[in-house]
Amino acid sequence: MIFNIQKFSLHDGSGIRTLVFLKGCPLSCKWCSNPEGQSYTQQLAFIVNKCIGTAECALCIRACDPKAIAGTNDGKVEINREVCNNCGKCVDACPSKALELFGKHMTVEEVIKAVEEDSSFYVRSGGGLTLSGGEPLSQPRFVLELLKRAQGRGIDTAIETSGLCAWEDLEAACHHVNQLFYDIKSLDAAKHKSYAGVDNKPILENFLRLRVAFPNLPMTVRTPVIPGFNDSTEDIKEIVLFLKSVNGPINYELLAYHRFGEQKYR
Repeated sequence: MIFNIQKFSLHDGSGIRTLVFLKGCPLSCKWCSNPEGQSYTQQLAFIVNKCIGTAECALCIRACDPKAIAGTNDGKVEINREVCNNCGKCVDACPSKALELFGKHMTVEEVIKAVEEDSSFYVRSGGGLTLSGGEPLSQPRFVLELLKRAQGRGIDTAIETSGLCAWEDLEAACHHVNQLFYDIKSLDAAKHKSYAGVDNKPILENFLRLRVAFPNLPMTVRTPVIPGFNDSTEDIKEIVLFLKSVNGPINYELLAYHRFGEQKYR
């Protein structure tokens, strides 16, 4: 289940890369800029300012078999989420693209085909394929087959992970990646659970096991710096000291907080 394929990325691995975003994530971070990547199923999105209105259009209402879409007093439409079955017929009917279905079933071969469209850029820049999400390892069998297939085609591979996954899945994937990006948001367990919705213990345990099992794998640890959560000197220093205590060199990046995902929640 893929919710986006982003071409010409310059910040998620070496060179020019194609990002493949897999749907589903065990975390629910309050600052998440890809909320459409949290659910494991398809989701219908409605962008109200693109809606033509019921007076001039209403094609989505007529296309909706379960009658989940209705007009509002202001001439727009609203979706009854309890009735909507995410079939996508309204998306096909909407001429203004006000409706969008996040999540698409794709095969490994379909993803590889999309990635290889930019293969000439990878050769020149040292780029390749980066898997992101959501949490890509929420779909471990697909990810492993995709990484194997990509490396078999000579494509450089990378994965961005929260670290919250089964160790066996993470270990298997790391045998087929050239670069790894790993999020460590906070070492404070209570704070991590309050802001990200999960305990950080399995994340840190997986990280320590990685450093032992793959000491030579190029790894970048990332911390999104979130106001009121981990933006103090003490918070960041604690993570830095933790990283210095483990085996081998590690790149460390602080990611600036932004509000790019706000519109997606609406």
